[in-house]
Amino acid sequence: MRPSWPHPPVAVLGAGPVGQTTALLLARRGVPTVVLDRRARRDAVGSKAICQQRDVLDVWESVGVGRRIADEGVTWTTARTFHRDAELFSYAFAEPGSPAFPPFVNLSQTRTEEILDEAIAREPLVDLRWGHDVVHVDQDADGVTLRCAGGTEVRAPYLVACGGARSEELRALLGVAFDGHTFDDRFLICDIRADLPAWATERRFHFDPSWNPGRQVLIHPCPDSTFRIDWQVPADYDLDAEVASGALDTRIRRIVGDVDYTIVWKSVYRFHSRCVDRMRCGRVLIAGDAAHLVSPFGARGLNSGVADAENAAWKIAYVGHGWAPDALLETYHDERHAAARENIAVTTATMDFLVPRDEQQARHRADVLAGAATEPALRARVDSGRLSEPYWYVDSPLTTPSADRPFTGRPPRGQVPPAGPGVLLPDAPVTAPGGRIRALARDGFLLLTADAVPGAAEEAVGAGGPVRVLALPDVDPDGTLGAALAARPGEVWVVRPDAHVAAVLVHPTAEQIAAALHRAAARTPAPEEESHDGALQASR
Repeated sequence: MRPSWPHPPVAVLGAGPVGQTTALLLARRGVPTVVLDRRARRDAVGSKAICQQRDVLDVWESVGVGRRIADEGVTWTTARTFHRDAELFSYAFAEPGSPAFPPFVNLSQTRTEEILDEAIAREPLVDLRWGHDVVHVDQDADGVTLRCAGGTEVRAPYLVACGGARSEELRALLGVAFDGHTFDDRFLICDIRADLPAWATERRFHFDPSWNPGRQVLIHPCPDSTFRIDWQVPADYDLDAEVASGALDTRIRRIVGDVDYTIVWKSVYRFHSRCVDRMRCGRVLIAGDAAHLVSPFGARGLNSGVADAENAAWKIAYVGHGWAPDALLETYHDERHAAARENIAVTTATMDFLVPRDEQQARHRADVLAGAATEPALRARVDSGRLSEPYWYVDSPLTTPSADRPFTGRPPRGQVPPAGPGVLLPDAPVTAPGGRIRALARDGFLLLTADAVPGAAEEAVGAGGPVRVLALPDVDPDGTLGAALAARPGEVWVVRPDAHVAAVLVHPTAEQIAAALHRAAARTPAPEEESHDGALQASR
């Protein structure tokens, strides 16, 4: 049963996938929203963001659409990287526990938005309004006032701004900087429909292929025998001229060969690497492309935006329901800004390898690619994009560090760190309502005990908001979840409403459990703790 919301609806600016997800997640927690979008209607054009990561599908499943998106999309589990005609390496993805979804599913952003729209149409707590161009934002101690072109005003207790990359006016109204840079090289996208069965379940990245010498090509499978092909092209590339001359057909046939194909969509774009300096401005939280832009090599744009949405939604709900203090909203900036900086660092390193900025970088790239075919040690230095992964909140003020489970640093690509404080809880089936541990975790705070539920855990459940206590022996009879956690006798795992581990406590007292719960909801000042930044930096 949803709790009663004691305020007017929360405002969400932008009806793209980040705004849609924000509204649906807030509704799941009993929070009504009004979603405002300047467009007259949905513009269903092109594939746009296509790679939906496993943990994002989990988030969408919490609002009833993850399975549908996964089933309609193309599953791929292998990423292959080539240099000229030689395959350098391939890797599959780690699967701790027993996940509900594959590592990645490819489905066009257009279709994903349609599925989310259908969920919104069934949700009475979401009021989606097209044709509302917000031109001014004011806020005071009690809420936010949005004024739209034409004079319409909307009053809300909070605003989640998900207006996409073209949010210059809003960022100016909020007084936030959007520093970074734009890469000179351009990239050509073509969605083509063709019969290419050998490529149907793989992501293929090509360095310096004969059909795009000196540059890169990325190929992704999509539903309906459609393939998304990205070519790196010169800064002065002219798509219209290439279409008129027939050179685009030649470009495509160099890849697909002598098969029939149809161009479904084509576009040319430049990559940006930018981030706002503040993701929380009073009662306004900035999310998705409005807050950060990264290159798509790694599929970190939309996936990170959905993580922004979940982080914002549970925190607004907890503060608005009176279960947590306003300080919890400040941790949205702490956690998601750190995630954005991490994504920019990862994708900038990739772009520096793909498009060297100076002679030293160019020599490094040439040497690594030349040697990687025969020297396994060099393959780890080939950067074709570190694919999207959840951000690990090990340094969050909401996380209680554990000397018994220290963060071990960034794992190899395709892997995840051992379960512990700050890390997303591994998923697995459980014998409890909901059927999966992450589904249960997202109902509120979760205390997961390695043994029978200790009395201290029951005593500590005086925290605001829903708290569930489960014992592994009761819900994990085959030990799948316990093995994924490497759970030890006497441990109590404190899990946040976004399924991230907040603490792992060993034989704790009720006071220690309560302290971890309070810290995870920002109810008390976090004590000074040694930072894990060194471990993370050293592993890059």
